[in-house]
Amino acid sequence: MNTINKWAYFLILWLTGGCIILCLSGCKKYLDYPFTNNVRIPTYLSDLQGLMDDAATMNENRTPSLVETSSDDYFCLPERYAALDDWPKQAYIWKPYDYRYPNDWAICYYPIYISNFCLDMSKDIERTSGNASEWDHVNGSAYFFRAYYFLQLAWTYALAYDEATASSDKGIVLRLTSNYNDPSVRSSVAETYKQIIQDAQRSASLLPNLPMHSYRPSKAAAFGLLARAYLSMRMYDSAYYYADQAIAIKSDLINYNGDPDLGTLTINYPFKRFNKETLFYSEMNTTGTSSLILASRARIDSMLMNNYETNDLRRTAYFTKSGNYYQFKGSYTQTSRNFTGISTAELLLIRAECLVRSTTNGSGNLQKALEDLNNLLSKRYRTADFIPVTANTREAALDRILLERRKELLFRGLRWMEVKRLNKEGKNIVMRRFLDGNLYTLEANASYYALPIPIDIIEVTGIPQN
Repeated sequence: MNTINKWAYFLILWLTGGCIILCLSGCKKYLDYPFTNNVRIPTYLSDLQGLMDDAATMNENRTPSLVETSSDDYFCLPERYAALDDWPKQAYIWKPYDYRYPNDWAICYYPIYISNFCLDMSKDIERTSGNASEWDHVNGSAYFFRAYYFLQLAWTYALAYDEATASSDKGIVLRLTSNYNDPSVRSSVAETYKQIIQDAQRSASLLPNLPMHSYRPSKAAAFGLLARAYLSMRMYDSAYYYADQAIAIKSDLINYNGDPDLGTLTINYPFKRFNKETLFYSEMNTTGTSSLILASRARIDSMLMNNYETNDLRRTAYFTKSGNYYQFKGSYTQTSRNFTGISTAELLLIRAECLVRSTTNGSGNLQKALEDLNNLLSKRYRTADFIPVTANTREAALDRILLERRKELLFRGLRWMEVKRLNKEGKNIVMRRFLDGNLYTLEANASYYALPIPIDIIEVTGIPQN
């Protein structure tokens, strides 16, 4: 693709030469493996599965942070803002800035490269009755990871999907092979989402219902990914279908009133890592502008905090007091890193929203949507104080579901895309920052919602800047 992919190519050779020989199990002896210039080239399915299982590359510290630092769920105190580098300062007030590696673009395209490498290598391995399960898992995983990070990149660097303009709006670079000599060309938004859907559907057809570990993709996770993608496109019937399919496989929820996957709510990081709600595990990266959302700097928007009632257990589980404000501690990573994976709670909220938006079986859908919402909230509010939500109109139900979606999915890299798609629905959400007596705004449907691409990528590839 560019200099980053060239670096990735040599790194993959180093990784496979040094790590896979030591870590992967198999019946082949060390000297049986093919070597080129003393570096072993991955040849066996077990090698490729090992690359897919490298969580440090494929899952951890990986998804974009610029979408979160650009969102409106938090603010930065003036004295903290003054201590920032130039790039985070400009990003905070939505001002374009020329920035370079390391960044979200490079960090996301690396697992895409690994996925393409595995897909390319597996073409030379015949699928047989003896290796079918392993072959399917390698290829299904590769398709999943490629779709997963394509979607993350689309949320970051492309405008919201609009059927009227998607064919002309600029999307992302769709790298579909590991050949770094292939030129990088920006696709359209329509082409971008078509590829994401195609890859995710392929992965769903190849993967098992549930994984051995939530680092690994699965059919349920692929359905969840499809639900996310179709929700982003505002294709609500399809988003409902895939959310429903995923929930049919796995529907566990953590009961915040007391659960083995939950510590004391008042402690830092009360949620167990890889807990029962996790369909797929990923983390937001900690590079570039992520310094803005460190707990020591980020404070939760006061109007948002006011939506957490005293009997809402998320108020205690997610936040801790810091002076006159609150900071976030509710990540499902059990650390200060932000969880960005797919959860059953997210899918329940997708299904509920899509039920309300559906034009078929109106009253029945509204009741089902409220059942989903109350199923979730009954495990988020104190049991003794919980009163089920009721709504007589679609509008009232939708407003409550969207509010609970924002409250539930805080700091998961979802708010930026949420605002983009809801503004396409006419919500007219205007983001605002107050800083040193100045008001900065980002108007609904502004071109800046397709965030600036790193300048080194522009220089190397010649692709157009946003």
